[in-house]
Amino acid sequence: MNPTSSPAVGNTWFYYTLITVFSWGVYGILLHKGQVTMNDPVNGRYKAFLFVGIAYFLTAVLAPLVLLIARGAAFSGYTTPGWSWSLLAGILGAIGAFGTLLAFGARGTPAVVMSIVFAGAPVVNALVSLWLYRHDIDFARVNPAFYLGIVLAVVGGGLVMKYKPNPIPMKPAASQPAVPASTTVRA
Repeated sequence: MNPTSSPAVGNTWFYYTLITVFSWGVYGILLHKGQVTMNDPVNGRYKAFLFVGIAYFLTAVLAPLVLLIARGAAFSGYTTPGWSWSLLAGILGAIGAFGTLLAFGARGTPAVVMSIVFAGAPVVNALVSLWLYRHDIDFARVNPAFYLGIVLAVVGGGLVMKYKPNPIPMKPAASQPAVPASTTVRA
């Protein structure tokens, strides 16, 4: 469906995909930890999001800029569709990160929030891809397992949300027995 700019080399794409699986798999957990450890219930999510932006700047601005400068292609050859679609993708990625922080701020746990994200995102991806490439697809030849996979992703996200493991309730602190006034020591 998508043209590629470089030929595939064996299973290299799969190993690169595993980098994303691991990174995004721990993303929500670390984001939640960053928000909580800001020790600021009101502004902690915004402070955490600020550092997400700094991290994006370091990894998504400086790193590719250095590579492009090294290849002599940093300041030329940008097409309007190329930069505008890429900019939109970055904005949606940042909005997604902010939505995750808002969910954590509304007492969503990383296990449930990220499970819903990772169960729902493939469904959205599949539906948007179908719509974008609808003229290139022979829908009569789409394997029914594709649609079954979409349904299973939705069901899986629902099951995780419904049957999430809950933390053990904390026992109330044992109250200290009152010390009778007659037992206090006077200096």
